[in-house]
Amino acid sequence: MRIVTHRSLLALALAATLTSLGCAVETPADVDSQDEDLTSLTALARTLQFAGYVYVDTFASDATILQAMRKQTQSAFGALREANVGVNSRELKDIDFSTAVKVPVDVVDPKTPGSGTKKMLRVSYKYTDTALVPKSMAKRSSIALGLLFGNYWSQNTKILKECTSNDKHAQEFASSIWYVFNPAISSCKAAMTAEQKKINADKKLLKIPTKQVPLSEVNRLYLPVTMKLTGDKTNKGLSYPEYDKLFTGGVQKGKLVINMVNGLMADWADGQQHDPNEDDGYPMWFEGLREIFSARPGLTLVKIEPKEDLSTFTIGTKKVTGVKFTDIMKWELDGVGFPSNITSYDERKQLRVSAANKLLKHWLTFEVPVKVKIGTATAKTFTIQLNTYFGADSDYTPHKKAIKTGDVFIYNGHSYIGYGPLDPKNFSSSDFPSTYQIMFINGCVSFNYYEKDYFPLKAGGTKTLDLVTNGLESWVNESGPAMGRFVGTLINGKMASYKQLLEASQFTDFGYSWGMDALRVVDGELDNTYSPAKKPIIIKQ
Repeated sequence: MRIVTHRSLLALALAATLTSLGCAVETPADVDSQDEDLTSLTALARTLQFAGYVYVDTFASDATILQAMRKQTQSAFGALREANVGVNSRELKDIDFSTAVKVPVDVVDPKTPGSGTKKMLRVSYKYTDTALVPKSMAKRSSIALGLLFGNYWSQNTKILKECTSNDKHAQEFASSIWYVFNPAISSCKAAMTAEQKKINADKKLLKIPTKQVPLSEVNRLYLPVTMKLTGDKTNKGLSYPEYDKLFTGGVQKGKLVINMVNGLMADWADGQQHDPNEDDGYPMWFEGLREIFSARPGLTLVKIEPKEDLSTFTIGTKKVTGVKFTDIMKWELDGVGFPSNITSYDERKQLRVSAANKLLKHWLTFEVPVKVKIGTATAKTFTIQLNTYFGADSDYTPHKKAIKTGDVFIYNGHSYIGYGPLDPKNFSSSDFPSTYQIMFINGCVSFNYYEKDYFPLKAGGTKTLDLVTNGLESWVNESGPAMGRFVGTLINGKMASYKQLLEASQFTDFGYSWGMDALRVVDGELDNTYSPAKKPIIIKQ
């Protein structure tokens, strides 16, 4: 998730075709997929296929060859992301090695007679994955893009200049150039065309073109490819969370436990006293809670861990008592409700900062008692519990706690390019409860980083886990209230479908044609059995 200014977002431009290059590699035929359909408002799930090739030493091991392939397919991540296409396999690493075809070649420099030859292997492969595309691309059957070639990471500066936007965002990712590689921009198309023109000219000088390849081909930096889109794996029907399981109690008997972890959007939590407005996520955290409190009135703060007194503050020589959490929320969101003896701007700022630092990296528990009647069963006393944490960073401790102890896990924050606290490598099966669970990871490209690798960790897989993720980069603005609306809609007693939940969690301040939710999808829900028509649930306070 990237910080952006108000009313702006990461506009991921639809890639223009590169047909003018006239050198796209062959793509594989259609294949059937066994993957389950995905539920989404703005995305279509398709099968993505493309072909590539690498050059390796003659006696390179299969492991070395696979590593070279993965470095190449990794660059497709950026190319596709910039084209508004999300993919499922983590950095496109899941290559089917059985598709590899090894062909011995002689590498020559035809412009330097007598320079000798070098024997190498040209290894071609085919790649298949699940892709998410905007519904505006419903009729697209292919996208002409490109891959980075060879030891491209040694030419980051050149790629940054030719094949990225070369703005601040791109420069921040210069060491991970694959993430921002954009073969669709005009400067990159020009560089790819010029490079291919040179390679084609050198090929005409070869004496044995069936066995030889020019040195310029082996040393190329860009490889144009056509990425094929086939099939539609999008769920067209309604599906629901397993509400009957949620409202009977999972991790705790007689309780629905919702754990929300909110990440820092800027680095202000260094142990010092700071103005909370330095972090965009802080007011958005409150905005999300306000949405939840509105949907489920009666939620009351019952505990804070580590223990902290939120009712009393000392500002200079003045003491403030009787403060409630809702008062702090009003200070931040509305700028009202300050104690009568705190009158100046500086005093109010000090009070807000003091409150923020008492809340930072603390677990707050809110509860509301309700009566739940499921189907024809007798209504039972039940508790809805909300545990929320603001200030998460690279430490996975709050995330592990929230996943292990929650029926619903919500994360809103940075993805750290997938290598942060939610990296599946940080988890084992023991970190998940055995009961039914919903996980919503609202970070950039979370569909790629987490979706595919979390299901194997959860006992029961899709039968016990529903996962909501984003296909593309998301934005900070409005993320707090969007997550709050998701939770609020989940517990408001109306038993919303997943499509209604996705509608609730869309951003409301943007109207871009490709959608307002970063190609958000739900997976794992197709084997859910709950239906509100067959088993109505009534919740009363």
